[in-house]
Amino acid sequence: MTDHNPGTLYVVATPIGNLDDLTARAARVLGQVTRIAAEDTRHSGRLLTHLGLNKPMLSLHEHNEARRVDTLDSYLAAGEDIALISDAGTPLISDPGFVLVRELRARNRHIVPIPGPCALITALSGAGLPTDRFVFAGFLPAKPGARRQALDGWKTREETLVFYESPHRIVHTLEALQEQMEGRDVVLARELTKTFETFLHGTPASLLEQLAADPNQARGEFVVIVAGAPPVEQSEHQDISADALLEALLAEGVGVKQSAAIAARMLGGRKQVWYARLQAIKGEH
Repeated sequence: MTDHNPGTLYVVATPIGNLDDLTARAARVLGQVTRIAAEDTRHSGRLLTHLGLNKPMLSLHEHNEARRVDTLDSYLAAGEDIALISDAGTPLISDPGFVLVRELRARNRHIVPIPGPCALITALSGAGLPTDRFVFAGFLPAKPGARRQALDGWKTREETLVFYESPHRIVHTLEALQEQMEGRDVVLARELTKTFETFLHGTPASLLEQLAADPNQARGEFVVIVAGAPPVEQSEHQDISADALLEALLAEGVGVKQSAAIAARMLGGRKQVWYARLQAIKGEH
């Protein structure tokens, strides 16, 4: 490419475990780009070796992403095509890349996503919990208080809830789920696409028992899928009309002035208006 033809940033999804899951298009793009921005160059180097590729790489992670924007933009301006990859799965999904993509879009750079593996979608497709509506919340907070507060905010949602979790916090997360969402259906998807891929299903309490009985089940990276809250039951009582409320207040012997105050508090509006309306109703009887 010439200087008059800026390059393209390809956002490339890479395998979450099984290297055979890399798409043919992704492999072709990685072979064609000038350089690769990777979350961990050593980790991604193994993927490139597997593909027989030797490309210039530079790191792009949460601590240096903002500083990398100008550097990568200058490469694009010079006509280079660049691939953005994370350690596993789709970049930007609980991985670095958002700041870069946002800033480069603001500069009108050409950005092309190359779809492929994503842990949360993979887990949902095999979990057996509703998938028509779901909420993905990334990683829960590490601190116990913040984690409980986050779950407290999600527990009334009717959509399926999806979280990522690390092996050293999975027990704490299940304990928090037991506290906040006792009895809820939960699926732990572990080591997806890898040799020891496992789906564990149960309540938070039963899953804690399973992990205690077999500590090996607490190893690996997790996708935690929680059934949504049951729908709120519709009230058996129909909404009553304003006139019905006023009639009931008068029938119970509540004074006009007090009834006007109650109506204003419950239905809104000025007390004087309700007072006049009550007087009219009273005059009809």
